[in-house]
Amino acid sequence: MQILELIGRQKELFKDDIDANQKQLKTIVSASRFLVIGGAGSIGQAVTKEIFKRNPKKLHVVDISENNLVELVRDIRSSFGYIDGDFKTFGLDIGSLEYDAFIKSDGKYDYVLNLSALKHVRSEKDPFTLMRMIDVNIFNTDKTIQQSIDNGVKKYFCVSTDKAANPVNMMGASKRIMEMFLMRKSKQIPISTARFANVAFSDGSLLHGFDQRIKKQQPIVAPNDIKRYFVIPKESGELCLMSCIFGDNRDIFFPKLNESLHLISFADIAVKYVKSLGYEPFLCDTEDEARALAKTLPKEGKWPCLFTKSDTTGEKDFEEFFTDNETLDMNQFINLGIIKNELNVDDNKLELFEKKINELRSNKSWKKDDLTALFFKMIPDFGHKETGRYLDHKM
Repeated sequence: MQILELIGRQKELFKDDIDANQKQLKTIVSASRFLVIGGAGSIGQAVTKEIFKRNPKKLHVVDISENNLVELVRDIRSSFGYIDGDFKTFGLDIGSLEYDAFIKSDGKYDYVLNLSALKHVRSEKDPFTLMRMIDVNIFNTDKTIQQSIDNGVKKYFCVSTDKAANPVNMMGASKRIMEMFLMRKSKQIPISTARFANVAFSDGSLLHGFDQRIKKQQPIVAPNDIKRYFVIPKESGELCLMSCIFGDNRDIFFPKLNESLHLISFADIAVKYVKSLGYEPFLCDTEDEARALAKTLPKEGKWPCLFTKSDTTGEKDFEEFFTDNETLDMNQFINLGIIKNELNVDDNKLELFEKKINELRSNKSWKKDDLTALFFKMIPDFGHKETGRYLDHKM
């Protein structure tokens, strides 16, 4: 069963928009130079492939994971072959001295796309990973924008998240604060971004976990009370490229809600997934029961599944791509909506955030409460609720 069917769809979401703009996309991409940061993650790979297949003059891909970069190259060579332009990958941490030297050595790009992020809600479970999330999602982004400005880049794109709209977790809030920093830099360079749904079967996602559990003959576990919107990896790449190429300064692209894009629960997808592999789901009551039955049930054509209610910090009851006070353009594209932002920057607030974070980092000592309090100052209506329980506490 294909990914589309697993998430309850028959048709690719942005096909009509891509078809309508295909000629212009190809013309622009084939005449341009691209840098993709974080290009070996699930979304980054999808974006890189969308650019590559339109024959760019230059395509450089940076990522911290050398293994994922190897797979990206193998995937591209196996699917598309070669291009006339300059295609290279670099195993670099964008927060490092080596990355800065790499940019200094060349840095000549028309478009820079930043897909680098700590994306997991579970990253707020301890103050140290949370601080790294702030560094990656906010400060590294701000740094790479400044480097783009210094090198005369034409356009900067950065991926956001649906969780930045009325955020309830620290990951979503970090992306919302990142959008504030983008706004400040938009005075010096055109910037566009995208908020979109969960990417089905992306690395580290719960659906990707289903695949891993089957391979390791372990139970499938999922919440039965949480519904989410899903896009497939290819659609995530298309959304990012459309925003990068066609977005005006400060635009945020998002998928329009229609009959094709609908909420579906993780438990429902799990049932479809298990059945697609030829197994009948067997519902368990406890983790111990599920672990024990994983040793015997598959031989009988059944797979142990544990579906529970969610009680962890940072889970949002529903998903939204925009808020009531944001201005929308729903007419430019068929299945893409656009949030149109006027320049609105609170420099004092951003400077306070930078100062406080730098103070905490220089002391090499901070608590999660310090960071949470600072987030509430930045986002007064931040809906964060601490339950004391995180996804790492569950199977």
